[in-house]
Amino acid sequence: MAAEDRYTIISADGHAGGSHAQYREYLTTPMQEEFDAWRGGYKNPFRDLQDDGRTRNWDTERRNGDLDAEGVAAEVLFPNTVPPFFPTGVVIAPAPSPEEFPRRLAGLRAHNRWLVDFVAESPERRAGLAQIALNDVDEAIADVKWAREQGLRGILLPGVSPDTPWIDPLFSAIYDPLWAVCQDLDMSITHHAGGSGIPNYGKHDAAITMFVLESGFFANRAVWHLIMAGVFERFPGLKFIMTEQGTSWLPPALTRMDDIHNSMVNGRIGEIGMPKSGPLPHKPSDYFRRNCFLGASFPSPGEAATFHDIGLDKIMWGSDYPHNEACSPLSRESLRHSFKGWSEADLRKVLSENAAAVYGFDLDALAPIAAKIGPTVAEIAEPLTEVPDHQSPAFQRA
Repeated sequence: MAAEDRYTIISADGHAGGSHAQYREYLTTPMQEEFDAWRGGYKNPFRDLQDDGRTRNWDTERRNGDLDAEGVAAEVLFPNTVPPFFPTGVVIAPAPSPEEFPRRLAGLRAHNRWLVDFVAESPERRAGLAQIALNDVDEAIADVKWAREQGLRGILLPGVSPDTPWIDPLFSAIYDPLWAVCQDLDMSITHHAGGSGIPNYGKHDAAITMFVLESGFFANRAVWHLIMAGVFERFPGLKFIMTEQGTSWLPPALTRMDDIHNSMVNGRIGEIGMPKSGPLPHKPSDYFRRNCFLGASFPSPGEAATFHDIGLDKIMWGSDYPHNEACSPLSRESLRHSFKGWSEADLRKVLSENAAAVYGFDLDALAPIAAKIGPTVAEIAEPLTEVPDHQSPAFQRA
């Protein structure tokens, strides 16, 4: 069968990480002693990091075998396991306090060193994202430069919670040197949904419910913080990606930003007053179309229906492997379910072409892999006759 009869699939949302034994080897000798003491009191809270399933995070042979079975040729790698000195996984861990920062930064850097070696085991199939912390902008800049030198494709931008006053919000101009380096080095900036920007809800019965209800909001607000603060006006070459945050929230958010912008242009902002800088030269939705992208993880049919309105050149499909809510091991079925009636050309944009452009994958290098494992165009065009009983939102949401 010709390679063009199959899809090349790039997942814009994969999670990986080292074991504690592996991470230890990426720490400096003095930090290894501190790590041994910390590790002795640590308990892993995540089901997908326990028992046999945890090796999917660092075992290349097993991981690539799983991806082959799914028809996934390549993936963008976010962290998953708990790095040294962290209370929980990075994407949901609160930001470090000033006192915690030195050890937590050492833990992030151990992960980044591990990630470089992990990517090197399948370089054509993996785009690694370096972790940074925002407690110290100079240290973050140093990490971006190091990551670029090591061949990583971008950075994972943490959120900023309103209850961490020692860290400036994302709309602060203090980060302009960081944005400048990312632009100059062509390092993408990806903001994954999670808890790093969520306030502490305390130990209440309803705390978990509030977390689930509001985590999306605290992730989504990164885009209006950056757009409305003029970051993309000052740094027009930035690529900003929002991953595993859904899509249906975005059109209303852009409309609201444009409405506020129009009011500012017309001098009708009200008694609050105008910012000294005045309105942005362009509409917020224009900056989104130029600078922003969405990593759409396990989209349901309803979410997929919004992609054309948002812009097909903005969307990148992701499986969220190996999380429990991921559409794996039924990614093929998920695609057949959510993209019923889609054209081959539109699907190729969402499944690979956009991710290749944003994260720098070489589609020619991936073609031989896709020719062996990629699902056929005819297979994905065949609608499901029965929706699987699977916990992924891809199958549970309309």
